Amino acid sequence: MRVCNVVAARPNFMKMAPVVLELIRRGIDSFLVHTGQHYDANMSDVFFEELGMPRPDVHLGVGSGSHAAQTAAVLTAFESTCLEHKPDLVVVAGDVNSTLACALTAAKLNIPVAHVEAGLRSFDRSMPEEVNRVLTDHVSDFLFATEDDALGNLRNEGIADDRVHLVGNCMVDTLERHVATALARRPWEALELEPTNYALVTLHRPSNVDDEAALRGLFRAINSVSERLPVVFPLHPRTRDRLGRLGLVLAPGVRLGAPMPYLEFLGLMARARFVLTDSGGIQEETTALGIPCMTLRENTERPITIRQGTNRLIGSDPARIKAAVAEVLSGDWPTGVRPPLWDGHAARRIGDIIEVWQPA
Repeated sequence: MRVCNVVAARPNFMKMAPVVLELIRRGIDSFLVHTGQHYDANMSDVFFEELGMPRPDVHLGVGSGSHAAQTAAVLTAFESTCLEHKPDLVVVAGDVNSTLACALTAAKLNIPVAHVEAGLRSFDRSMPEEVNRVLTDHVSDFLFATEDDALGNLRNEGIADDRVHLVGNCMVDTLERHVATALARRPWEALELEPTNYALVTLHRPSNVDDEAALRGLFRAINSVSERLPVVFPLHPRTRDRLGRLGLVLAPGVRLGAPMPYLEFLGLMARARFVLTDSGGIQEETTALGIPCMTLRENTERPITIRQGTNRLIGSDPARIKAAVAEVLSGDWPTGVRPPLWDGHAARRIGDIIEVWQPA
């Protein structure tokens, strides 16, 4: 058996690192492909170093582009990789364009596909990630789910139960392995901040960043937050570009910066008073850490973080954000619990399933 593991963009690294390392630990023949969808050093290269991953055996170098152009570039490049290296199984994670492109390529070559983080649904087809999730699941042979909601979604879509496996959350595996190291670095000190006395913000989704009215409202809200406590705001390249184009100004209490390496960001998140984000993965990480999370969206594909965790949907209305901040600072935010199987052993469960599988 030969396994091809695929990484592409920042969120993939935290999901795939435990799987890659687990297959190596078991002595399973595997190789790593990086599609190059994220190519900035802080959003790509640093993850191999910090997460202890081997360097990619194949780098496709597809770079940025429209959804169609990027997906097409990965399809073409990954097909050549599969034909050359002849994997028996392709493992993809998450919901980025490379996830779908590699899954489609493998399926058309009759190579079985395993999807890490299967079954999540926002039920909002205006999100490109939702399309990627649904289509990837329907061409996959192994669907590794993080939570019970995902099982119900897949069953409702007619996917056979024997293809679906509830294994837990690989992002929590990565968090558990590295959080002590991240905290030991005390990244808040470089920003002259006190633990639990700052907010952390991330923004990158087109619905927030590409909509001028929404972005201006969010920036007003962030400025308002900075009147209560300092705000750390690492800028995604997309957000930085829009900031410059629109000439938006943030208050002195907002610390702008480049995308952070994983350990620095994890350390800051683990000691933040609260987090404002439109990221999916951060909703999960804050629930695992017990940090209040305000999701700047009207829907989420991770409802368990609301039902059991520390997350709430706040949207982009500055008034709602201001009210939520006041609620956190008053101590009224729910403490939450970790969902079942978010215990740091998801990759081991995935390894158990892959190891006993026999390719046709």
